[in-house]
Amino acid sequence: MKANVLIALGAALSLAALAVAPPASSAGDAAPAADPTVPKPGWSPPKNAEGQPDLSGYWTNATITPLTRNPKLTDKATLPPAEARAVEKTWANALAAADEPTDPNSGAEAPKAKSGDAKLLSIRPEFAAAGGDVGGYNAFWLDPGTHILEVDGQFRTSVLTTPNGQIPPRRDGAPARLGRGRGPANFNSYESRSLGERCIMGFGRNAGPPMLSNGFYNNDYQILQTPQAVVIEVEMIHDTRIIRLNAQHRQDGVRPWMGDSIGHYEGNTLVVETTNLPEPQNFFGSWKNLKVTEWFTRVSPTRINYKFQVDDPDTWAKPWGGEYDFAPLHGIIYEYACHEGNYALPSILAGARRQEQANARTKSGAD
Repeated sequence: MKANVLIALGAALSLAALAVAPPASSAGDAAPAADPTVPKPGWSPPKNAEGQPDLSGYWTNATITPLTRNPKLTDKATLPPAEARAVEKTWANALAAADEPTDPNSGAEAPKAKSGDAKLLSIRPEFAAAGGDVGGYNAFWLDPGTHILEVDGQFRTSVLTTPNGQIPPRRDGAPARLGRGRGPANFNSYESRSLGERCIMGFGRNAGPPMLSNGFYNNDYQILQTPQAVVIEVEMIHDTRIIRLNAQHRQDGVRPWMGDSIGHYEGNTLVVETTNLPEPQNFFGSWKNLKVTEWFTRVSPTRINYKFQVDDPDTWAKPWGGEYDFAPLHGIIYEYACHEGNYALPSILAGARRQEQANARTKSGAD
């Protein structure tokens, strides 16, 4: 396969994720005797002391597969294994080249001219803007990983399982899409800045629901199970999601962060239903009547299959969703001590006030 084709495929599968130790099916390795994403006939998941299917431990939803399929590059839902591994190899090589040390005696433009950086940005151009107006992070600060999403032995081109891999069209008259942290009006107060910038919730819906990779780093989780609840600790912003088992949804109108999640076990699957999501955590504009259902199923010793479905009849004609597999995290979760937004917020707001003053002076002079 020609290099430019590989880069195009890499761009199609460009959602970054946390790097983990490569499984046996990684690029350049022989095919494994048993694919960990395919349930083995007769295999039963382990049970914990409470008799629940054991989902506990440290996991990652790392994948370089995007949430939605890029129709300009592929209309297929899956890639052949050889093609998928070729894309992974091209991406891994570009990442490694971009991460090579830069000569400290070289000029300021040298890092931008590195061949690895150039190739990496051709696949993931958004890496250049990872730091916004203050400049992007280089590869040292990013953990994008190298693996394409594999579910049940198939290499997927999108996390979404809709027929075209896209978010369905909104119904006529659906509530308008919401956004925070964008546009001049959103500089009026710290309360109008984004949740990620304020270090309240992680960007990219790591905590969910639905739970999705953020595209850059820290896609790590710890799952703990008790008789009364399942607790999911999310490394990004250090969120803790509590799923109450065999309970009823709250009726007091309170909309907690990550919504009101209740769960129950159906055989070897944990089924979770979440309602009461707060407006700032809207999902593509849906929040008031949004219901998210999730299924966690241990399909092998090293994989948890995760499916989600979103349902809001005011926004979409019918439910839709996606799927991926959690893989083991080869390590543990550490505190994510978010502080950048907290320290920067005074300067962000002060800059907006200064801009307003400058605009007022300009207008006054014009009058």
